[in-house]
Order: sequence, then structure tokens, then C-alpha cells
Amino acid sequence: MTFVIYPARRIHTMNPAQPEATHVAVQGDRILGAGSLEELTGWGEHTIDERFAGKILMPGLVEGHSHTMEGTFWRYVYCGYFDRVDPDGVTWPGVASIDAVLARLSTAQTQLDSDTAPLAGWSLDPIYYPGGARITRQHLDRVSTTRPIGVLHASGHIMNVNSRGLQLAGLLQKSIEHDGIVVGEDGLPTGELKGPDAMTLCGPFVGFDRDVLAADELGLRQFARLCVRKGVTTAADLASLLPDDAVDMMLRVTGEERFPTRIVSLRRFQNLTPQQMIDRALELGKRSTDRLRLGVIKVVADGSIQGFTARLRWPGYYNGAPNGLWYVPHEQLQEIYKLALKHGVQVHTHTNGDEATQLVCDCVGRALAQHPRPDHRFTLQHCQLADAALFRRIKSLNMCVNLFPNHHFYWGDQHYTTTVGPERARRMNACATALAAGVPLAIHSDAPVTPLGPLFTAWCAVNRRTASGRQLGKRECISVDDALRTITLGAAYTLKLDGEVGSIECGKRADFAVLEDDPVAAGAQGLKDVRIWGVVQGGRIFAGADI
Repeated sequence: MTFVIYPARRIHTMNPAQPEATHVAVQGDRILGAGSLEELTGWGEHTIDERFAGKILMPGLVEGHSHTMEGTFWRYVYCGYFDRVDPDGVTWPGVASIDAVLARLSTAQTQLDSDTAPLAGWSLDPIYYPGGARITRQHLDRVSTTRPIGVLHASGHIMNVNSRGLQLAGLLQKSIEHDGIVVGEDGLPTGELKGPDAMTLCGPFVGFDRDVLAADELGLRQFARLCVRKGVTTAADLASLLPDDAVDMMLRVTGEERFPTRIVSLRRFQNLTPQQMIDRALELGKRSTDRLRLGVIKVVADGSIQGFTARLRWPGYYNGAPNGLWYVPHEQLQEIYKLALKHGVQVHTHTNGDEATQLVCDCVGRALAQHPRPDHRFTLQHCQLADAALFRRIKSLNMCVNLFPNHHFYWGDQHYTTTVGPERARRMNACATALAAGVPLAIHSDAPVTPLGPLFTAWCAVNRRTASGRQLGKRECISVDDALRTITLGAAYTLKLDGEVGSIECGKRADFAVLEDDPVAAGAQGLKDVRIWGVVQGGRIFAGADI
């Protein structure tokens, strides 16, 4: 057999039997072996490719919680607080006030075809505005009263719309009674819509004309470009409604020879009964390919902490805000876990608040009593406020967690002063406690909530620094080695892909992150600044500068 040997400056394999190597052998889309040149030549006839000789190789990074919609959103108006880089490598400056948001929207609308075409924005982050000011329909009316306008918050759990958007949805009226529709002193909606039920009422009228959590074809391609630039070879799309036409498109696009990313797309529990949801997951699973994995379910139990829609246990929010929203009736939550375990369908569940995490543990415990399944790998996504007792319970249920350490940087100061207070802010996303409890651990970006970039996420878990430089919970910092594992084998395990990806060893997929700098040598402080050349995905080579 003929194969290729790639020498590298250093190879971090994530294989405990051989943590480092100098060469890796690839045949087709598989790893033949990693080790020394002498060891690998024993396989027989080969060629040597020197293109990575001066670079560092790691397993292809695995983003265990992101959304392909990030690729689509770059066609909308970026309204985030922090600077952000788009798929073309262009940096968009952040906007730090309501007036700045309105100015950017006003500029963007000049590019639209008519005065009635919808205007959509994304990544709004009012928790950063002076005095915590909230955008209202009257603010957005200053941009236009003739076109519908909608701006999605950074969390993805809240949307603000103008009067025209409310009017088209039939919501600009008094006597609206809906937990997710904020009403002002005048008795009319303020334009702030919380949770999926409220947002979907206006979404089609304000530019979010398809499932907000899905990507179209161009968006999927753009998302894959971001993945290559960040060293990601496998990314979870968590989650979409996955209608048949979208699945057909995704199968076609991911099946192209030069599509560079493996997508694991989860079907969100929405618009179906629990039984219908299980049936759909089983049906989708049969359509899986190497580069599009299907058949897993995503359930969203509550909202976001910085949006005050997450469900918190006593004593609740530090600033006295009312408790958040339940997104799924408790009895449906119970039923879906029972049916999923019965039929062998994996479930990932969004729980931001600790009350939501506790409820899910209760439901999974009861479901496991009826349908034991030791290796179910049900995964709690975010799980931000779990304490040591909850992690011990999670372990006892054989569940996994995918924590969100990016929150320390992007909203840590606000969590400390406003949402949960100093004590709970210090233990949010408690990676060290999860590892000590023996809970299988991944970490994630939740792109587009925060920018895609596993090495930055690893830096956040290692350092736990806020945007102002405050360290939140030194004892919850983890080592560089542990952090690198969470964005490779750790994330792969939560997706049931650890037998295929996540480490560089014989028999696995030839997926590598190709780096200019050594993340281990960079250490705790330098981890976020490691330069990324590109990726090898299934033996195919993609340079970030060319993608």
C-alpha cells in the first residue's frame, strides 16, 4: 500500500499511549499511524510531504456547540458590543450604545431595495449599554417606520422589533398577554420579545424568514470557512428544525469534494410531540454521512442568564429580576427523555440556570429507572450554574456537560455585578469541579453567541478572565493540557465521535488542526494568540488564507 508521511515540528496526539510524535502517516482519509519516521516507514511504500515540517499538528478541533447560522448572519447587520471578524477576515467594530446601533442600522438600510424591505440585525447586547438601557420599538422607529426591523440579541433568546414589525405580526395592540412579550406603560408591546414562542411570531416579517437556528446554502459555506480559519474540522450545529429541503441541501453541500467541515446537526424539539420527535430523529439518522451526522435531539429547557430568561434556583437574580422562562412543559421534557432512552436516541439539553439543570437531572433519573441505558451520553449544554452537588449527580446519571467558559470574558463582569452576583460568578462554568467529579467535559463557543474559536475558548477555561481583566474563580481554572483535551477528545465524546476523531492515532479520521505556534509552549496566557494555518479534514488539505 502507498501512503503519505507528514513530518511536523511537533505533533500533539491526545493519545495517552503516545502523547507526542514527529510524523503522521495518512492513507486516504485515515490515519495509518503516528510516531517516528522509522516506525512509520515499516508500513511499506510511501512518500514524504514536507509542507507541515515547520508547523504544529493537533487533532482537528471539535466545536461541540455552535450554530451554522453564524454563516448566514453575516449577511445581516452586526450590532454586537465587541469587535468581530467575519468569514472574509474583515473586522467589524463593536457598537457600545443604542445610538451607535441605530446609526449602523440606518447606514445599512441605504443598501436595501425599497422602503418596505425588512432590515435584520444580530448580536445586540444591551446589558453593556449605560444604565442597562433597553431598546424599544420607539428606538427602532427612528431608523424607519415603513420597513419592519428586527434585531436578535447576542444570546439568541431575545429579539427587538419596531412598530412596523409588531403591526405586521398583529401584535401592536393592547391586552397582549404572553410571558415572552414585554408590555410598556402604555399597554402596548415595547418591541422586546423573549423566547422562541414570542420571537417566531415576528421573525418572518423582520428578515428572519426561515428557522432562526438554520443556515441556508451560502450561510453553510460561510460557516465552514470560519471553521477552517479556527482549526475546526468537526462542528455541532446545535440545533435546527431540519426540514427535508434543508437536509437535502446540507447533504448536497457537505458531500462536495472541497467542503472542509464535518457537521453534526441536531434536530431541535419544537413543533412536534415527543413521539414525533423521536420518530423524526430515527428517520434523520438513516440519512447520515461522514460529513453530515444526523439523528440527535436538542431540547432547550430555559433561556439566557444575561437576558434574565434562564431559570435560577433560590435566591434568583442578584439584581432582583424575576425568574426566567421555561421553554418546554415539564411533562413533555419527561416524556422525551423516556422515549429517547427507550429507542437509543441521544439528547443534548440546554440548561443555563441551575433550576433548569436540577429539573433535567430529575427527569433523566426517572427515565433511566424505566429504561436503563449505561452509555446514553445525554449532554447538558451550558449548564453554567451547576455546583459541586449537581456535578456529582450528573456523574451518577452518566451524563456529560459542555460548559461555556467564554461567558467569563464576554459577560463575566455583568454576572459579577448584576445577574448572579460575586459568589456564583466565581463558580460559573466550573470546569475544574466537573473534572474532579469525573464528568465527561467539553467546552464551547455557542457561535454566533460568541465567536467561533476553540483555542480562545480553551484560554477562557484556563484563565477565567473577564473583559476588564478580573479573574473569576481561580480554583476553577484548568490546565492547558486539560483545556486542549476538552476541545478535541472531550467534545468528540459528547457527540459519540471519540472513536473516529479527537486524537491522532491509528485508524481514526485524518483530521488535523495545522498551527503556526505550539499551544503547549504558548502556555496559559498565550493560548488565545496561537496562529492557525488551516486544517486537514479527512486527508484533504485546506489553508485558511485560501478558503
